[in-house]
Amino acid sequence: MSEILLQLKNLHKRFGTVPVLQGISLDIAQGEFITLLGASGCGKTTTLRIIAGLEDPDEGEVWLGGKNVTAEDASSRDVNTVFQNYALFPHMTVAENIGYGLKLRRTARNEIKKRVEEMLHLVQLDGFERRRPSELSGGQKQRVAIARAVINRPKVLLLDEPLGALDLKLRRQMQLELKRLQQRLGITFIYITHDQEEAINMSDRIAVMHRGVFEQIGTPNEIYYAPRTSYVAGFVGSANIIRQDGCVLAVRSENILFGGEGEYAHPAVVKEKSFNGGQLRILFVLDSGQEVTASRYGIDADVAVGERLSVGWLEKDAAAVADDGT
Repeated sequence: MSEILLQLKNLHKRFGTVPVLQGISLDIAQGEFITLLGASGCGKTTTLRIIAGLEDPDEGEVWLGGKNVTAEDASSRDVNTVFQNYALFPHMTVAENIGYGLKLRRTARNEIKKRVEEMLHLVQLDGFERRRPSELSGGQKQRVAIARAVINRPKVLLLDEPLGALDLKLRRQMQLELKRLQQRLGITFIYITHDQEEAINMSDRIAVMHRGVFEQIGTPNEIYYAPRTSYVAGFVGSANIIRQDGCVLAVRSENILFGGEGEYAHPAVVKEKSFNGGQLRILFVLDSGQEVTASRYGIDADVAVGERLSVGWLEKDAAAVADDGT
């Protein structure tokens, strides 16, 4: 791993009597793209605000570049944030928005012009410098917000669900663009989202958050194929949590076999079939009463609702997980 740039050390935070962060720790490397993934209320945004200096932890420390910055205010930290609503100045042109931070630092006018042109080229908005935010699409506004955030060359860029306002097709396009941009800049990105697809597509590592703790930290492959808890298995991708013989297994829906296949087969009945997002979902009910979902590409499969057959999986496709009741 590259040199550690940012460290979160045993962070705790309460709002009134409600614990929001319960002792989280994380080391983030220089140039890493790491995503904090979790449902609303899990502590993602609070963590981001503490890193930015917009919120103080009740306990714990934030270290940036080998320095304890816990007591420093936001303006003293070499960190910038991109928000979901972009927060562009409507009365300013694209160029003025991007160069605003340099203007506050009293950077020479010719240097601002040069750096703004570099940023416009980097985010593929050459020729847009005189437009105002009202004349831009959602994706273009997002690029301007990112350009404005990185023009000061911060050590860390924090992104608070920046694609949330975009439609699905544009979100997928911008996921790829964001990752390419991060690789070209070499800046550490800390991204928060509740969208597992975004996390898997863009991240070097994912920290899955639940009730103020990190349930698991790992690469997208590790999180998807080797979940450690039933919560992670159920939240990232479509996994069946199967409780049997005193153990708990997570089996992805695409790895569920039926019709006599699999090393572990159970009698079942087909409860329903549905088509969604290019995949057929088949819901089975085992004789034990437990429901199991299988997924296949295509619009149909040679099984009928009410049909009895066996459902199983291969041992290599089943991950043993800690049972947290989810």
